Amino acid sequence: MTALQTGDRVATDNQAIRPGPGSRKRTIDDLAIFGGQPAFADPLHVGRPNLPNRDRYLARINDIFDRAWLTNDGTYLRQFEQVICDVTGASACVAVANGTIALQLLMQVLGLHGEVIVPSLTFIATAHALAWQGISPRFADVDLESCCLDPDAIEAAITPRTTAILAVHLWGRVCNVQRLQEIADRHGIELIFDASHAFGASKHGRMVGNWGRAETFSFHATKFVSAAEGGAIVTNDVELAERLRLARNFGFAARDHVSTLGINGKLSELHAALGLTSLEEMEFTIETNRRNAFRYAERLIDVPGVKLLTTQDQSRSNYQYVVVLIDDRVARIDRDTLVKVLEAENVQARRYFSPGCHRSAPYADDQGTIDGFWLPNTERIVSSAMSLPNGVAIDRATVDTVSDLVRFAVHSAAEIRGRMAARRPVVLHDAHAAGALDAAPSVSAVPVPG
Repeated sequence: MTALQTGDRVATDNQAIRPGPGSRKRTIDDLAIFGGQPAFADPLHVGRPNLPNRDRYLARINDIFDRAWLTNDGTYLRQFEQVICDVTGASACVAVANGTIALQLLMQVLGLHGEVIVPSLTFIATAHALAWQGISPRFADVDLESCCLDPDAIEAAITPRTTAILAVHLWGRVCNVQRLQEIADRHGIELIFDASHAFGASKHGRMVGNWGRAETFSFHATKFVSAAEGGAIVTNDVELAERLRLARNFGFAARDHVSTLGINGKLSELHAALGLTSLEEMEFTIETNRRNAFRYAERLIDVPGVKLLTTQDQSRSNYQYVVVLIDDRVARIDRDTLVKVLEAENVQARRYFSPGCHRSAPYADDQGTIDGFWLPNTERIVSSAMSLPNGVAIDRATVDTVSDLVRFAVHSAAEIRGRMAARRPVVLHDAHAAGALDAAPSVSAVPVPG
């Protein structure tokens, strides 16, 4: 079995959330935020699970029950690891309980300490994994074009305490891996990657999973390939992989023989079986994501102040993340207000990754970054980026409706601002949102890839 066996795909349990009778907006009174009927009857989530075929999964569960082998390096775990190697082309894969454990195990086995350079523009788990290991995250700025770590910012952030660079392939966009490797080699530090957003992606014909000392993946329920909970470390260093396998199982080299420090980082057979079933539909999911992403691009291309991030020079993307940057000086509506308008319509757009790790506990008072002066590009992106729904439950009609809502909100920006100002105070969903509306800097200078 390989991940490419998708031709006999049968119906899954992914039910499309279709637009409702409230999807046509003619005046701002039709907007749900002002009392109109929501465009969707049910919430349309970013990261809604892509459910694989139930019958295939249950057949594997029945086999697991027949074997009475639920965890501890079972058949499905080994198959899951092999297929990940097949997809990435990497020599070794070590599947673990989740993406955070993958990072922590890798840091522990590599002996990282002191400071590790990391972007603030990432999910908080990337920074937390470092801090949990007693390592200080040293936040460096990102490049505005790629949204990944800026090599020049890395150079400026290196100190005598730096032991590694932890780069993130954000939204499936691959880092400038050649320059990062050159910097790591010149300074004698490790280079590792959090590739949680980039499974199945490549750059210049080389698959993610083959750069640095190792790369980690997440197969959380929100990822386009999912094991419900799961993660993996992939590497071309076979000796490193063996050390990681020992560490994920308490350090046991054999029955009753512990050879090294370890924890319980194992992935169960039930999760591995779900991951395998999801991998079988990987190509179908990528194609669906690609079709939706291109449709969003077509529908939003002429909306003032709305720019959709492209795949740039990657030869392959998983297209999971449909990310737009909102230039409020052109759109005349800021990102947070637009998110509120969409949420009222049951479109649960996400503000990735606002306000940035450097503004979140427990890091906000460290390194003087709370004022944002160290991370100007990060500040601009986190105040303007918005992710729209994608996945196998999203069809053309849904994409068109979401795009039309964005277009209508931008077209009606002056009226929306006036109506919302008249009914202040606005009740926001969280404290971060409240701060963002008051303190978010202008993003008009953000150059957006076209």
